[in-house]
Amino acid sequence: MSRQNMGELISEAVATFIIIGLGNSAACMSVLYDPSPYANAYWGICITWGLAVTIAIYVTGSVSGTHANPAVTLALAMFRGFPWKKVIPYSIAQVVGAFIGAAIVYVLFAPVIDHYNQAHHFTREAGGAADVFFTHPGLVITPMHALLDQVILTAFLLFGIFAITEQHNEMAPGANSGALVIGLLVATIGASMGYLEAWAINPARDFGPRLFAYFAGWGSSALPAPHDYWWIPIVGPLMGGIVGAAAYQWLIYPFLPARQRALQLPMPEKVTADSTP
Repeated sequence: MSRQNMGELISEAVATFIIIGLGNSAACMSVLYDPSPYANAYWGICITWGLAVTIAIYVTGSVSGTHANPAVTLALAMFRGFPWKKVIPYSIAQVVGAFIGAAIVYVLFAPVIDHYNQAHHFTREAGGAADVFFTHPGLVITPMHALLDQVILTAFLLFGIFAITEQHNEMAPGANSGALVIGLLVATIGASMGYLEAWAINPARDFGPRLFAYFAGWGSSALPAPHDYWWIPIVGPLMGGIVGAAAYQWLIYPFLPARQRALQLPMPEKVTADSTP
């Protein structure tokens, strides 16, 4: 493996580490404390997750592009020429970073987690405080409905990311402000749809912390989870990412004026030895 490829994988791991380290800590602040500092300010959780994504992009974007999400990596491979041979290594690096991020959150909040479970007569094996690490269905949401939700939520995410990062989109944010807008997109999805099943929209974001929680004492409440839910936040976002990216590529991209102008430019003449003076 080349030095550059290794750097890209480290970058992806660092990106998801930042997102989970900050985002899951916000979840701990919301769940484990009574009264919660976010009791009447759910937007605070959403904006924390969004700004965590923004920070991750600013830290690692120059190295790997900061996919930080297997759904993003897959969509870029399908529609924007990202090398297929890098899809699995990137995805593994993202899960590893999320796993380590969850471990850091555990180091910070383990005493608070234990106190919360004791105060509410919960156990880790029964899932006590598990939602600070990974997602689960919300009120009256069945696993199959959650699968559809995750497809739709992640489609919104990738549709927005493709628009924000499209070079021919003259309305896209410039001067490196795209990272902030992507963060606001993540926060907006959470604020509008997050109660359905905690807006995973990222297989690594859910599976990395879920895997950590399995080894940290949550056992079967993490994997396979009640009703074998563990695969829903993996398959749903992967499907949704393809749907959202395809929607942008088919519904918006062909009609961008800047792209139309670029297609109309004459091709430069090929310089050959015979044509040089």
